[in-house]
Amino acid sequence: MHAEYKVPGGKLVVADIEVDASTISVCRIAGDFFLEPDEALEAINAAIVGLPTTSSSEDIARAVTQALPADAVMMGFSPEAIGTVVRRALTGATSFLDYTWDYIAPEPLEPLTQMALDQVLAEEVGAGRRGPTLRLWEWAKPAVVIGSFQSVTNEVDLDNAAKYGLEVVRRVSGGGAMFMELGTAITYSLYAPAELVSGMSFQDSYAFLDDWVVQSLRGLGIDASYKPLNDITSPTGKIGGAAQKRLGSGAVLHHVTMAYDMDGDRMVEVLRIGREKISDKGVQSANKRVDPLKSHTGLTREAIMEHLVSSFTSSYGLRPGGVTAEEMERANTLAVEKFATPEWFHRVP
Repeated sequence: MHAEYKVPGGKLVVADIEVDASTISVCRIAGDFFLEPDEALEAINAAIVGLPTTSSSEDIARAVTQALPADAVMMGFSPEAIGTVVRRALTGATSFLDYTWDYIAPEPLEPLTQMALDQVLAEEVGAGRRGPTLRLWEWAKPAVVIGSFQSVTNEVDLDNAAKYGLEVVRRVSGGGAMFMELGTAITYSLYAPAELVSGMSFQDSYAFLDDWVVQSLRGLGIDASYKPLNDITSPTGKIGGAAQKRLGSGAVLHHVTMAYDMDGDRMVEVLRIGREKISDKGVQSANKRVDPLKSHTGLTREAIMEHLVSSFTSSYGLRPGGVTAEEMERANTLAVEKFATPEWFHRVP
């Protein structure tokens, strides 16, 4: 059993595992990390041998920590990273490079159609009718998108949303509200088999799936980084946030919205972002918390999107694709029968 795990902001960790019945019988950890002293690697491997194959990543990390010499120094990886890669080996996890990725270019869609298409494409990947896919979004009209578990009345001032022509919709994933005026944000979705994040906690999978875009932004000279649980940030504020949904059909939907250029004062009028929401952010107002990409680069939104696609292509490969007629038909139906209904929109009043 083999697995690889690139630590976000760190190094590659590789695990080759053999099992005997329900026990790990052989373990070889490798990678481009730094470790002192040399014999610490032998201690790590020995700590994992003998563990049950049902051990969690936390169990494995704990065993590694206890076995490390007192003077051990780990750079670019950690016991937790070892726990993750071993679990990925045991569960048959895959990597980005194991797949041929399709690319769906941005096409203006109504907000309700965007919500429905996200669900449809993820279900198609889970059913094996579509390969892993990267999709960039475009909006036909301004919108506020709230998370699956957010309260409509607590999160959005519906009168102000209507005043500014913002349609309010609810998506299938959790997380916070997205304020989407035309041309002010960059949103993308990844639709992938669940095996891509096998063996990972939700927190680890957010960092793993966001790492490519963090590296892409750094290629533009932006000091971007991942901040748990689901933020992409810079030293001067939040660039964007991620949300995720794992479907029972065997797929993971992961989408990210990053601010390109935002009217922060209008956002605060529409979103009910109170003091409690930002109390741990070290800022006095929500509009100061956002750090749009335009302020970092001066590049057009389209140029940044092209750079993101180019970065993904260079790292993992992309082939041109599109939404099929059948997928769009399903999305249009689902938009009406699910996402436009009061039962869905007000599922958390």
